[in-house]
Amino acid sequence: MNSPQAARAAQGRSAPVAQAAAGLGRQTVFDAISARLSEEVEISAALAAIAPLIAEVIPFTHADICLHDSPGWVVSYEAGIETRWSHRRTRVHYSPVRDLLQGRCELMISANAMEDPRYTFPGACCEPILNHRLRARINVPLRVMGKVTGTLNISHETEGFYDKGDAARLQHLGNLLAPWFHALHAARKAQQAAHFRAAARDEAEGLRQGALELTQTLEQERQRIGMDLHDQTLADLTRILRDLTGDAPLDRDLLAERVTDTIDDLRALIDTAVPTLLDLFGYAHAVRVHLERAVGAEPVEVDVEDETDGAPDRLGSTARTALFRITQEAINNAARHSGARRILVSVSSEPARRLRVTISDDGRGIGPEVGRRSGLSHLRTRAQLIGADLEIVADRGTRVTVTLPENEE
Repeated sequence: MNSPQAARAAQGRSAPVAQAAAGLGRQTVFDAISARLSEEVEISAALAAIAPLIAEVIPFTHADICLHDSPGWVVSYEAGIETRWSHRRTRVHYSPVRDLLQGRCELMISANAMEDPRYTFPGACCEPILNHRLRARINVPLRVMGKVTGTLNISHETEGFYDKGDAARLQHLGNLLAPWFHALHAARKAQQAAHFRAAARDEAEGLRQGALELTQTLEQERQRIGMDLHDQTLADLTRILRDLTGDAPLDRDLLAERVTDTIDDLRALIDTAVPTLLDLFGYAHAVRVHLERAVGAEPVEVDVEDETDGAPDRLGSTARTALFRITQEAINNAARHSGARRILVSVSSEPARRLRVTISDDGRGIGPEVGRRSGLSHLRTRAQLIGADLEIVADRGTRVTVTLPENEE
């Protein structure tokens, strides 16, 4: 500390200290810090509010407060320079102040932390020290009820800037700040826990409601299939049996035609219940086939446009099947109720790797009488269960849009 560089550093430090002594005075600064802290309820804002006052006592290039978070992890809050320390948590084992955090020493002071193995050991999260050339450093523990809850750390770009007197002043500051920041951190963690609990409750309730609605939807689907089998397939088979057991001569060609029609109708019911086309030929082909079946002989133009090179088929099986069911239901609504002359299904990608499927028609649109009991509620249920966003709007017809992550599993 007797080098010319250290002497220049001492000269650079003397002016602010002298100003503090002649102006506010150290105790007055501490009182001002307490007053500022009493007005803040968030840690980053609290540190920003008192940083200029800390600089009145000890000048710094960078200051941060490091606090124990969850077991084995610490979180940091910064003033002066923004570094990676405040962007994500750090494991205690890789923190440059691990010796203080683990109670292995009472103080850390370094003339040049860039060359100090206590800070730059293998695996250490020391990039901010090296990238911002934070040479001179002092680190003191923050204690609450005798337990180390974190550290108060200051750095300066000038090598050898701090001495033992600065360390004593910083410890005095640390003793003042420890209970304030411990309380703010505890309040933050309690708020986060309450938020997570509320979010978990909302998610659980949403899934419960979704599962209930899906169960009801499946029951309605079973009833629909049963009615179709009764009204169509059973009636056709009964007519065929009557022809076979009647007294009139059999027309083999007519009988074969009726059996063929019954088989086709039954196959259509099976395809509705089990998406074999989806599994065998992919989403776009299965949607196109369903479009053609849904409109039947009606003069309706249908088309499928996929700009993603088959992104729906790269989804997990559950998400892909649910997306296909949503598309089926939207197509059925358009074909049966809208009076549309054109139905288009388009598949596209959004930023942040999100997949968008839009089913649009030029029909009469959705009236205000459409309520929760309509088939549209089934679409919302299926979308909710796979975490997809669903939008249904009247826009020169009806447009149903489903958006979900492309890598959904």
